[in-house]
Formats: sequence, C-alpha cells, structure tokens
Amino acid sequence: MYQSIRRSGVFICLASGLAATGVAQATNGYQLIGIGAYQKSLGGAVTANPGSAMTAITNPAGMARIGKRADFSMEAFMPERSVDFTATGGETGKSSVDLYGIPAIGWTAPVNGRDDLWFGGGMYGTSGMGVDYAQTEVMPGLSFDGYSNVMLWQMAPTLAWQVDDRLTLGASLNINYQSVAFKQRFINALGDVENNFDLSRSSSAFGIGASFGLLFDVNDRLTLGAAYKSKQVFGDHAYNLAQGDIDMSMMGGGPLPAGTYKLGLDFPQQLALGLAYRAIPAVTVSADVKWINWSDTMDKLAVTGPGGISVPMDPGWDDQTVYALGVDWAVNNRLNLRAGFNYGKSPIGNEDVSRNLILPAVVETHYTLGAGYNMDGNWELAFHYMYVPEKTFQAPATDPMLPGSKISLSEQSFGVNLGYRF
Repeated sequence: MYQSIRRSGVFICLASGLAATGVAQATNGYQLIGIGAYQKSLGGAVTANPGSAMTAITNPAGMARIGKRADFSMEAFMPERSVDFTATGGETGKSSVDLYGIPAIGWTAPVNGRDDLWFGGGMYGTSGMGVDYAQTEVMPGLSFDGYSNVMLWQMAPTLAWQVDDRLTLGASLNINYQSVAFKQRFINALGDVENNFDLSRSSSAFGIGASFGLLFDVNDRLTLGAAYKSKQVFGDHAYNLAQGDIDMSMMGGGPLPAGTYKLGLDFPQQLALGLAYRAIPAVTVSADVKWINWSDTMDKLAVTGPGGISVPMDPGWDDQTVYALGVDWAVNNRLNLRAGFNYGKSPIGNEDVSRNLILPAVVETHYTLGAGYNMDGNWELAFHYMYVPEKTFQAPATDPMLPGSKISLSEQSFGVNLGYRF
C-alpha cells in the first residue's frame, strides 16, 4: 500500500482560515452563513430582512431600511476538525485550537440630512477556515501533518437610495484584505520528509469587488430582496521559498528550487434572492436562496514558480446552493426571539477527500437561535447560538491516493451584537 501511494502521489490541497485576531471558520464552503448575532440567529435569511449594519455585506440596499445606527459584533466560534486514516492502518488526528474570535463593525446614516439617501459601511470578517494537525500516522511507515490559515476581511463603503415608498437600491465597494498560509507534509518512518508543501510564511494580498442589492415592498406584509456580489479579485500571493520547501519526491520528482512562488486566490461571485413575510404584526418569516460560484475559484488552483514550474493544488470544489429560513417574533416592544435554519450541500464530495485533508469544508446543516433586547430606545443587545452537527466524508476504496481516509467537521458558535440607534 505504501509503495502504491508513493507511485500515485498525494496532491497538496488548498485550505483557508480566517485568522485576523485568530479567526477561523467554515460554514457555507468557507463563508459564514451570516455576520453578527442578528444575521446568525435568522440562519442567514436576511436578504429581504435587514436588521443591522452588517447588511452592507449581505444586501447594500438594507442600509436605507435600518435607520441611523452602529453595530459592534463579536462571535466565539468553536469548530472541531479531524482526519481519520484507520482504513489504511493509521490513526485519527484532531486539529488543535478550537476557539476563535470573529469581530465585525458597521454603521449607516443619512447623507446631508436627506431621508432618501444613506451612506455607511464597516469592517467585516466574512470567510475562511483553518486547521492545525500534529503528526498523524497514515499507515505503518508514513505520517502526515498539516496546517492551513487564510484571513479574509472586507471593508464595504455603501450607498443606498430609497427610490420611492416601495423600492430601495444599494451598492457597495468591497475593499478586501486576504492573508494565506498553509503547509502539508508526509514523513517516513525514519523522519525524512517524503513530500513537502510549505507555504507557512503568511502572504497577504489586497482585492476589490462590488455588491449590488434591492428591496421591494410588494405590500405591507411582503418584501422581496435580491443581492449580487461580484467576484472579489486579488493580486497574487507571493512566497519566497528555500530549496525543498516544496518537495515532490513522493510523486517521483524531488525538491523544487528556491525562488519566488505565486498563488492567485480570488473569492467567488454569488447571487441571493430572498423574501420577508409579516404573517402577523409580531412575526416575520424570512427565506433566502443563494448561489455561490466556488467552481470558479476553488476547483483548479496551482502555485507557480521559477522557470515555469506549476504545482497543482486543485481542491475540486463545485458550486453551492444555500437555503436559509428565519423566524423573528416580537414578544413585546423590547424583546425579540429568533430562530433560523441554513442548509447548503458541501462543495466537495467523497471523491475529493484526499485533496482536501486540510480543507474540511464539509458541514451542511446549521441550526440557530437568538434574541434581541431594546434596552432604552437607543441601545440594543442581541445574542445568537449556532449548532452545526458533524459531517464526515470518506474517500472511496478505489481512491489512488488515500483510500478510505475521512475528514470531519462540526461547529458551534456564540455571538453578541451591541447596536446603537442615533
């Protein structure tokens, strides 16, 4: 078996982790289902139901619907990730570090005192995932260790226009900062590195994109929403590597030369449609469907180096369709109770497991609860809890690289949002 894997080779997979202030997560692929306690408590079903200044990221038109306010959010995110090589006589390994903080801040206000034109924005941690696996036996005589970490922040200056009593339009400029680092090695029984892919010295890049949104009130009870976010285009990540930082010996090659290596990693375009229905004055039901174009940015990837060197990473991700449902119940003029559900089929399948050992973006079903409390007419306090049951994928027995290997992920998170109405 060991010799078979040596001949077949193990391609290095891309992994991502939002790590500014130690943030790392994965929900819909490696994008959060929502930003802040309000959005999370509704399962991300907020395209037609904005309620906080985090709407600059999800639907820019919402900035004209929420009134003059600022929001400050902090989320404690707790993922559990594991790899399992018992099918090949190896071990199960768990990723270290299972508590991360995800901050966000946003605000909106009218332009020059007008009631039809609003400007706002903020700084938001929106996406990512990371793992850190200690040396784990794949099979007798061969071990694996891996690390991944990507930080993605988005700043979104936003302009929203209340066209008339029913229609609101909005647009935001997405100014992005991304940092990427990852490492994966296979080590033999003598402690020699058989295969190495070491880009653990983080590289940063700036990117840019745009978002557009609309809200339309069909009547007093029903609001429709739509939002489109363009592909977020980044400059290349550059890594100055020593000889052997990339070593393809396990694939019949050898240590690659020192030099500057580059990786282009963009963030996908996406489209969301939503509705909000006020069944009775105290209860609003919202629903979203969202398409995320992962296949454009996370299917084929490669690191390029001196002399035309190209090292394939190719995670093989498919596009994702996400469904979200949220319920908001105004118990009285101070207290709101909320619940949400979010489902998106994993962008990878069993056939992709061996290429995504350090990218286990496999969870699909999310359950959320939350509450909001109006403390004095100006200050608002909101909370959420999210539970994501474990999802496991297993490579088929015919997989030429790591037959029967498994990757697993489960999540929980708590969050608090402090809002102020001016």
